[in-house]
Amino acid sequence: MRISEIFYSIQGEGVLTGVPSVFIRTSGCNLRCAWCDTPYASWQPEGSEMSLDELLAQATAQPTRHVVVTGGEPMIAKSIREFLTRLRAAGCHVTVETAGTIAPEGCVVDLASLSPKLANSTPSEALAGAAWVQKHEQTRCQPEVLRAWIETALDYQLKFVISTPEDLAEVHALIASLGVPIPAEKILLMPEGTSVEAMRALYPLLIDACKTHGHRLSPRLHLELFGNKRGT
Repeated sequence: MRISEIFYSIQGEGVLTGVPSVFIRTSGCNLRCAWCDTPYASWQPEGSEMSLDELLAQATAQPTRHVVVTGGEPMIAKSIREFLTRLRAAGCHVTVETAGTIAPEGCVVDLASLSPKLANSTPSEALAGAAWVQKHEQTRCQPEVLRAWIETALDYQLKFVISTPEDLAEVHALIASLGVPIPAEKILLMPEGTSVEAMRALYPLLIDACKTHGHRLSPRLHLELFGNKRGT
């Protein structure tokens, strides 16, 4: 598998915020989000090939059983299903952070951290070119794939990047399109931005939405603690 980086830190987002975890970031993505904060794993993917044995050794080398497989889009990585199976067989608690555009196909994880991309993610033609804009729009939202993840994973969360009130209406329309009941607290609202100032400016909007609809606020704790840098 082509790996962008491996590091040991605490989970900064979602229901496991604060839990020490080994992060394995695959390189490569089938989307081109305008606000992507890991361009080295998507827009300009970089990294080196590692065997599953090497990855498993690094995943189990730290004093935690929590492993987060992220990207880019980890589900396009070769041998990803075998790797996830081996992680769980080794006793790891496995979180996969995915945009939910590729079906799990029977792959079971402990936590599917699903991050469907809203319209605010679509890049401009000037930034990405017309072909990527079209591909991104056609790929970014796959309700049937999201439904498959929800029905397959042992647990799941739906995490949305929010920048405007209009994004909240889009979230609720997407949830309605899934056709399965989603507990309100499994919908996590996260501020768009890579600086503390940008995030804090959006907190009033998100707090009000969470109080109104029963959703969960997901701060980005790693940015608060370490800033926008790799390996955190």
